[in-house]
Amino acid sequence: MSTASEQQVADPYFQELFADRIGGSQYGKSTEIYKFEKIKRAKRKALETHPDRQLLDFGIGENDAMADESVRQVMANEVNQPENRGYADNGVAEYKEAAARFMKRHFDVSLNPATQINHCIGSKPAYAMLPAVFINPGDVTLMTVPGYPVAGTHTRYYGGEVFRLPLLAENDFLPDLDSIPDDIYRRAKLLVLNYPNSPTGRLAPPEFFEKVVALAKEKQFVVVHDAAHILLTFDGQPRSFLQTPGAMDVGVEVHSMSKGYDMIGWRMGFVAGHERIVSAFADVKDNSDSGQFIATQKAAAAALDDDSIPTRINAKYRRRMEKLVAVLNECGFECEMPGGTYFLYTPSPKGTESGETFDKAEDATRFLIEQLGIVTVPWDDAGAYLRFSVTYVAESEADEDALMSETKQRLLNAKFVS
Repeated sequence: MSTASEQQVADPYFQELFADRIGGSQYGKSTEIYKFEKIKRAKRKALETHPDRQLLDFGIGENDAMADESVRQVMANEVNQPENRGYADNGVAEYKEAAARFMKRHFDVSLNPATQINHCIGSKPAYAMLPAVFINPGDVTLMTVPGYPVAGTHTRYYGGEVFRLPLLAENDFLPDLDSIPDDIYRRAKLLVLNYPNSPTGRLAPPEFFEKVVALAKEKQFVVVHDAAHILLTFDGQPRSFLQTPGAMDVGVEVHSMSKGYDMIGWRMGFVAGHERIVSAFADVKDNSDSGQFIATQKAAAAALDDDSIPTRINAKYRRRMEKLVAVLNECGFECEMPGGTYFLYTPSPKGTESGETFDKAEDATRFLIEQLGIVTVPWDDAGAYLRFSVTYVAESEADEDALMSETKQRLLNAKFVS
């Protein structure tokens, strides 16, 4: 007879039934710790070891403020309207039309709201669904690294492969499209790009997008451009991929309400571009969800029509970024003002004058959290880099300055070696 402890650790009958795409019979048995879980553990340790020391959290990757009061008021009103109670399916006209006005006003891109725009429940599900539109077993998705992995994950779910394009400083953090082998191009169905880029903060110049369009037509792949941070452009005017001549013939752009409108958690975005791709996305989506709550769509439409909201948010994060860049440069880091996003991507220090050494960015992150109470996110995908986010909680500019002063003091005391 088995003991109680043996019964507790025995695998359930369905352990052998898990799909290979998530690990098959070994699902749930991996001892590998996810990067962000490591950060959480280091934060807990720092708080336990130094309970009286403020944790300076530059790791949070989401807006620190609530949606604008005017948007919340629309939501409050619409939530009580009986016509909003039903399923939205592929979206309501009000949101699509507001998205079309937004694209025309900001980028001079003309879109038919009925056929060239479809809402998504946040941009993340769009990246999960678009591979279902194109990827068959053996097909390839071209993706930049570091980057947002969801489209790649779902490419593999459908039996496809991911070809990684490292974002390197020597290439101005643009992917080297000429380095892709012909046999990969022959199998490539999707190229996923993201500018302003997370986490590097770099912008793509018009000539890069022009090259992408030409290559897409020559090699016959579809472009998916992640424009989540587009309204957080600091260097010049925001640029949409769809502004590029011919872009509408080769792909779509995915927009999010989160970053530019403080609508984190509202789960609203839209896919825009070639009507056949948008239609195919809508068909997959129709078999995946029943649409975002209509009141949420109407509140998001009101937000899209109010340009004062992203203007204020952009100014706030630009101000914070300028302060952070100045402090880090004073403390021995090598960084400059990013072209956009609320992320600052900077080479990780190699160690400290006292003898600490960091082989990877992850080692530096752990030291920063546990020894200094400063939280960052490590990236070791294409060199050792740290990502600082200016989405920390600070109620006023005075609070920002106080946080910067404390950050500077702690970093100077550490005496990092680059």
